[in-house]
Amino acid sequence: MEYTLGIDIGTYETKGVIADLHGHVIASASKPHKLIVPHPGWAEHRPNEDWWDDFVFIANKLLHSSDIDPKQIIGIATSAIGPCMLPVNQEGHPLTNGILYGVDTRSTSQIKELTEQIGGDRIFRQCGNALTTQSTGPKALWFKQTHPDLWRQTSKILTSTSYVVYQLTGEYVIDHFTAVNFAPWYDITRLDWTDELSSEIPLDMLPKLAWSSDIIGTLTPKAAEKTGLMPGTPVTCGTIDAAAEAVSIGVQDNGDMMMMYGSTIFIIELENEKKSNPQLWYAPWLFHNQFAVMASVPTAGTLTHWFKDRFAKDLSTQDIFSRLEAEASQSPSGANGLLFLPYFSGGLTPIHDPNARGMYCGLNLTHSRADMFRALLEGIATGTRWVLDTYQDAGAFPSKVIAVGGGTKNNTWIQSTSDMCNIDQHICKHSLGASYGNSFLAALALGRVKKEDITQWNPIKQSITAQSQPIYEKTYPLFKRLYSQTKDITAEIAAIQNQKE
Repeated sequence: MEYTLGIDIGTYETKGVIADLHGHVIASASKPHKLIVPHPGWAEHRPNEDWWDDFVFIANKLLHSSDIDPKQIIGIATSAIGPCMLPVNQEGHPLTNGILYGVDTRSTSQIKELTEQIGGDRIFRQCGNALTTQSTGPKALWFKQTHPDLWRQTSKILTSTSYVVYQLTGEYVIDHFTAVNFAPWYDITRLDWTDELSSEIPLDMLPKLAWSSDIIGTLTPKAAEKTGLMPGTPVTCGTIDAAAEAVSIGVQDNGDMMMMYGSTIFIIELENEKKSNPQLWYAPWLFHNQFAVMASVPTAGTLTHWFKDRFAKDLSTQDIFSRLEAEASQSPSGANGLLFLPYFSGGLTPIHDPNARGMYCGLNLTHSRADMFRALLEGIATGTRWVLDTYQDAGAFPSKVIAVGGGTKNNTWIQSTSDMCNIDQHICKHSLGASYGNSFLAALALGRVKKEDITQWNPIKQSITAQSQPIYEKTYPLFKRLYSQTKDITAEIAAIQNQKE
């Protein structure tokens, strides 16, 4: 028998699977790690402890639990949170913690600086996206400006997946889907790096470009010794976790959309032609001649952890989320008049406001924990509806929505999203996520499967049908007004906080 190994490094956890070439999961494993928030608006991981050491741990655990001969692992693919920014020196050693995706808002002034220098329209035409907190380029400029001594030691600017693949193969590579986030240094018209818009970052600091299903190298003896795998095992270029997750659930045709219920709500829709919109993100997909239109609500599952840690200390740790969800299900739609803004780490699609903040509105002495948790879930759902309205305005409303991620286990959350957005959602048999998608991508890179085989690997098993909730038609415009009428206040609060730091 032959198998492929897929490992994914997420915001709070690393997961891995070994699968055979028919999609049967032979072994799975996971390992938690923490999100580091050293200052408000910052979000980091430790590249060695949280990324590479996790990969090594999971690989060894999978081999041990499966009793599979490492010679039977014919391919390896990995993914990780992204886009991230990690500077490394000439020896490939990290010079700082990895700076994470849009949840990290430290580069606000660099976004403004680059946009004013280059011109927002020009950036959008050449890079396919406006600069936002999701962009890696401004974070690299932030590092250059704030840490000049470390910048002089910098040899490469990597992302999370690039760093793991470097540890595996010794190659510095990045896939096109991830690279588009390195604006203004990626040109969507040529699918290549560019310094036409800015020379602040030398192009030789950026990794080599490849496609996610390309085999870019093989496992080095050093990496093989650490992971227990065989030296010479083929390794793919890898990608961002959300993309691998979309692959895992069969998002492959024009109009297919992934709704990922994770630490963030991350949305990917595939299109057969380029469709770019300043409020959405655009990227070449993992394969030639396919394109992705993306969006995000930056704090989603993260908020359920926040709520649990602060308001559910009386509950035992076992099944704590299911108990909170059971309480929330007893609160009516509309949460007894509570509104909730989910922008605890700023807002991405469609507001792109790093100063946005979270908020409960309408609290009175009758409200319970159940009402507050339901309002939180409905607030995320309402933010998601605003995102889907943006897709509709861009002429890219989905024809099929497939839901995935830990949040799909929360019936109140996923049903309220269908009801709020008036969409049906489908859930596949396997919810292993990006690690499973990586196993498929490794098999695909080796020519052992075809793209359409993923529907046999992971067929749809359940559908959530939208139900009419008239209360949501009243609360949705109130949600947007609440954000609009408080954004100046939250901007001033953020300014005061920044002065303190």
